[in-house]
Parts: sequence; C-alpha cells; structure tokens
Amino acid sequence: MNPMDIDVRGPRFGAAMTTVVLAVALITGSAWLLAWQTLAFASGTAGGVGRSPYGWLFRKVVRPRIGPPTEFEAPEPPRFAQAVGLVFAGVGLVGYTLGPDWLGIAATGAALAAAFLNAAFGYCLGCEMYLLARRATVRAQ
Repeated sequence: MNPMDIDVRGPRFGAAMTTVVLAVALITGSAWLLAWQTLAFASGTAGGVGRSPYGWLFRKVVRPRIGPPTEFEAPEPPRFAQAVGLVFAGVGLVGYTLGPDWLGIAATGAALAAAFLNAAFGYCLGCEMYLLARRATVRAQ
C-alpha cells in the first residue's frame, strides 16, 4: 500500500452526497445548488477528494463511526473524476444561468448519472476514464 492511498469508502460517500445534491438541483433547476456542487468538485479537483466538503464530512463524522478502512485506492483516479464532474457541473451552471436551459439539464443529468453509478454500484466512470487514458499514454510511448 502506498501511504498516499485513500479509503475507498470516502469517494463513494462523496458520490452519494453528490447524487443527492445533483438530483435536487435537477428537479428544482436550482443554479445555486449546482454552484455549490461545482465548488465541491473544484475543491476535490484542486486538493484531492479528502479536501472536498464531502471528504471532510466523511473523515470527521462518518469514518469515526464506521471504523478504520480495510481497502485503499490511489488518489489520482478519484481526483480526475472530480475534474470531470467539475466540467459537467460548470457546463450545467452555464446552461442554468445563461442558457439554454436544456444545456443545464443535460450536463447536470450526465453528472448525476455518473455520481449515481459510483454511489450505488461502486463504478466510478471518471476513474475508469483516467485508467483508460493512462493505458493509452503508456502504450503510445
């Protein structure tokens, strides 16, 4: 195990929180809620998933109640997934604030689908994109 590896439950908890926030933003059309999620993605992209608001909540509130981790993962794939989420949330925010509305709905819906896959099934679409890109760049060299 690499000392930089992270508890696999943290990103999945973050995905569950993200799923709820994006679902409510999509249902209500709230640009403010989507702006909050965009900031959460930005902090996860800049500082890693542990530095996001949901990572902080997991570390301070959830993890002490569920015990120490037994599985770990490299931090880079979830961080890349946060960046992908940031792009979709940013596009959604543009759609909701400047138009067209369908752009906000589509981008938010796509981010919601990816977050739900991770929260419900442990399948991180952004992480898989990262791993595919890594394999492609290694083969290309």
